[in-house]
Amino acid sequence: MQIKPVNDSSRETCFLNVPRKIYANDPNWTCPLDAEIRDIFIPSRNKKLEYGEAQRWILTDKGGALIGRIAAFYDKRRAFKEKPYAGGIGFFECIDDYKAAHMLFDTAKSWLVERGMEVMDGPVNFGENYVNQGLLVDGFMPQAYGMPYNKPYYKQLFEEYGFRTYFEMYSYHLDLTKPFPERQVQFARHIASKNEYAFEHFKFQNHEKYLKDIVSIYNEVWSHFHDDYIPLEYDEIEKMMIEAKPIIREEYIWFIYHQQKPIGMLITFPDINQILRKLNGKLDFIGKLKFLWAKATTPVTRARLLIAGVLPEYHKTGVIGAGYMKHVDELRKHGIKELESSWIGDYNTTVNRLYRLLGAEKVKTHITYRHLFDQNATFKRFMSE
Repeated sequence: MQIKPVNDSSRETCFLNVPRKIYANDPNWTCPLDAEIRDIFIPSRNKKLEYGEAQRWILTDKGGALIGRIAAFYDKRRAFKEKPYAGGIGFFECIDDYKAAHMLFDTAKSWLVERGMEVMDGPVNFGENYVNQGLLVDGFMPQAYGMPYNKPYYKQLFEEYGFRTYFEMYSYHLDLTKPFPERQVQFARHIASKNEYAFEHFKFQNHEKYLKDIVSIYNEVWSHFHDDYIPLEYDEIEKMMIEAKPIIREEYIWFIYHQQKPIGMLITFPDINQILRKLNGKLDFIGKLKFLWAKATTPVTRARLLIAGVLPEYHKTGVIGAGYMKHVDELRKHGIKELESSWIGDYNTTVNRLYRLLGAEKVKTHITYRHLFDQNATFKRFMSE
C-alpha cells in the first residue's frame, strides 16, 4: 500500500473518487457534490484556512487502485485555546482492512503531532459542524443533505485504532402526516399568542437583517455549549445562504423575537439529496441540466432541520416549541411529509426532550470520536457546562 498527499489536481480527483468506489453498489449513499468538498480545501472559499492548515491523502494498493482517503486539519483559534490541543480528521473512507485504516490514521496523526496537537477528533468537518460531522453507527438508511453516511465496519476501524466516543449525535424523524400531541399543540399556540413574542420567516429581500440575527443567535447559543467556540462571522453565513439560494424556501426558516430582540431560530432546508442522488456529485453543465430537470420533476417530500436554538435564558419558556409549530405548519403547506432534525448532541437535554415530547423518533446515531496521542492521559467525554 502507498499513501500519497493530495498536491495536484489529479490526486484531488482521486480524493473525490474514493467514495464512489467504496459505495459503488450501496443504495443508501448519495454522492456529495464534488464542488462542495473541493471548496473546503480552497483558502479563498474557506475562511478557516486563514487561521490554520489542512492536508489530504489518498491510499492505493500495490496495483495502484484507490482504497482509502483521509484529511487532517486544525484551526489555531480553537486548537490552542485549551488543553488538550485538538486537531481534526475527516473525509475518511477506507476498504474493510485494518492495516489500510491504520496507515491513514497514522499519517494524519503524525501530521497533527508535528503541528503541536495532542488529540485528534473525528470525523469532523473543517468548517461549521452541521455538515460532514460524525460517524454513522446506527440507522444505515439514506441520509439527509449534509449528514454523512458510511459503511458499518467503519466503527470497528475507528475503535480498534483507539478512538473513543467524545459525544453522540442524534437524528430524529417526525412524520408530518400525523398530528402532534394535542397538549403540546395547545401549549405552543398559547405561547405564540403572547404579545411579547413575535415570529417571522426569512425573506431574501431583507436578508441582511435576518443574517445578522442568525449570527447573533448562533454565537450566543453555541458559545454556551462550547468553551472553545469560534464565533460565526457574517460573511460565512452570507456565503452559505447565497450559495444555497436556489434550494432555500424562505418559509422554512423562522426567527423568534422577544420585544424585538432575536432570541431563537429554526433553519430548515429541503432535503435535496432526493435530487442529488441522481447527479453522482457532478454539477458541471450536464449536471446542472440534470439538477434543474430533477428539481422540476422530483417532488421533495423531506426536509432537514439543520439548526435550531434559543437563548439559554428562554429554555424554559416553551417559546422554541411555539416557533417549531409555526415552522412545521409551513412545511406541511409545501408538501413536506417527513422532517429530520439533525444533529442534536447527547449533551443537549432540552432539545432532545422537546423532540421526544413532539413524538419524533430517534432513528440515527452518529459519533464524534477523540483519540488521545498520549494513551496514559485522562480521557474526558464532552459535556456542556
